[in-house]
Amino acid sequence: MKPTVNDPQGQTILGGVHQLGFATVRSVRAGKYMEVRLDEEDEGAAAEQIKAICEKLLANPVIEVYRFELEQVSTA
Repeated sequence: MKPTVNDPQGQTILGGVHQLGFATVRSVRAGKYMEVRLDEEDEGAAAEQIKAICEKLLANPVIEVYRFELEQVSTA
């Protein structure tokens, strides 16, 4: 979530962390992690595809911030 958007899940986790005795934890933001595998040789084309997928389907750019990393993996 963007910093200005309330994060109730993060606040709940923060409460639990404090109950466990970790008083120095100041804040928690909850998010999601996804792996997407492409059959794309060109790194630029892969980046454009992932950006489009994030903006059109995986994230709500109005309230969420997303980032991605490209990693080349072998198929062997």
